[in-house]
Amino acid sequence: MGKAVKIILAGEGGQGVQSVAEIIAEAANEQGREALYIPNFGVEQRGGVSIAFLQIGDEKIGAPKFQTADIVVALSDRAVRRTAQYAGPQTVFVYDAGIAGVENDIPRNVKKVLPIPALQVAKEELSPRVFNVIIMGAVVKATNVVPMEGAKDAIEKKLGYKFEKAPQLRELNFKAIERGAELVADLL
Repeated sequence: MGKAVKIILAGEGGQGVQSVAEIIAEAANEQGREALYIPNFGVEQRGGVSIAFLQIGDEKIGAPKFQTADIVVALSDRAVRRTAQYAGPQTVFVYDAGIAGVENDIPRNVKKVLPIPALQVAKEELSPRVFNVIIMGAVVKATNVVPMEGAKDAIEKKLGYKFEKAPQLRELNFKAIERGAELVADLL
């Protein structure tokens, strides 16, 4: 495997990018892999761009921050603009297809650009509450840093207490992670 996979998740405060990064890191740890997650919040806690820097690999990870990501996932117009600087020729740039007015802000010098309709799927098919889990599915599929089962186990660990009270939430979350994976698989 060699070097760590460098992932950036960015969105508005409250879109759940930090919890997605945390769950993926957790899943990687469970798989016996090295994972390093560094949250980075905008100046304003509410309403700033929230960025999660995540690295997953099989050897000790040297530096916590990095200049160029293997995958960038941007969930708002401001997140697209803020993360363009982390994109390079090997970067896969994923953004929500529903974000308007960012056509000129999408970095051009990247390996691949994947617009996915995560927000639309959350609203129309599943529930806005699982938007971030759809994103998690997309990241897991696009990077293969953890197996899908491992990702589901990590969701179970994190949200199991909620699933006890409302078992339908488990099904909703698992469906969301699978849909996110499908959205990316169609484009890869």
